[in-house]
Amino acid sequence: MKVTQYGDNLFQLTRYTFVNCFLVREDDGFTLVDAGMGGSGKAILEAAQKFGVPIRRITLTHAHIDHVGSVDELHALLPDVEISISTRDSRFLTGDMSLDPGESSEKLRGGYPLVATKPTRLLNPGDKVGSLEVIASPGHTPGHVAFFDHRDGTLIAGDAYTNKAGMTTAGTLRLLFPLAAMATWSRLTGVHSAKTLLALKPTQLAVGHGDTKVNPAKAMQSAIDETERYFKGKN
Repeated sequence: MKVTQYGDNLFQLTRYTFVNCFLVREDDGFTLVDAGMGGSGKAILEAAQKFGVPIRRITLTHAHIDHVGSVDELHALLPDVEISISTRDSRFLTGDMSLDPGESSEKLRGGYPLVATKPTRLLNPGDKVGSLEVIASPGHTPGHVAFFDHRDGTLIAGDAYTNKAGMTTAGTLRLLFPLAAMATWSRLTGVHSAKTLLALKPTQLAVGHGDTKVNPAKAMQSAIDETERYFKGKN
């Protein structure tokens, strides 16, 4: 597993060259954001141990398989660690694939695995996980959230943006990396969330797929513009 440090507090862990999760340094240890693909648990734990810092909490941007795949493995290795996910996406972990009134009726896409581990905490917008503020960012999934670190302006955006084949909003297809777009539930909802995240004026943007982008505002705006051109062309 490749480890890349960005600033003082953010460590990007990359497996298979395209699946990221993140360790965020806190006063009491690390917060792990996302749990990667299945079979990643030991490598994630070893990465934290190299810094001599314990993982104190695990939080999830959304319920897709490449973000929750190692939750059960990590829970077995770290049975006392807090595990959190948004209230909305928590239902997917149990196999409840229903949509709520008012949500887009578009088809849910991507892999939603059953997870045996029950979250110890359910998150709502404005909550704090360590130093990270929970920011609603639906689109890729109905209950997708991002995490904003007010200490240094880092935004961990999950799949609300991707940066594997250029910066895109959720659902914008890149032939060199189509997976995130193919797994997106509502592209229109996603572009609204992308605007919300841009308004936070992040100093660096960490994403589930691709490199962390320093000073990302221009790239984020370009990604939004591209998506909006798509919708204009559909009208």
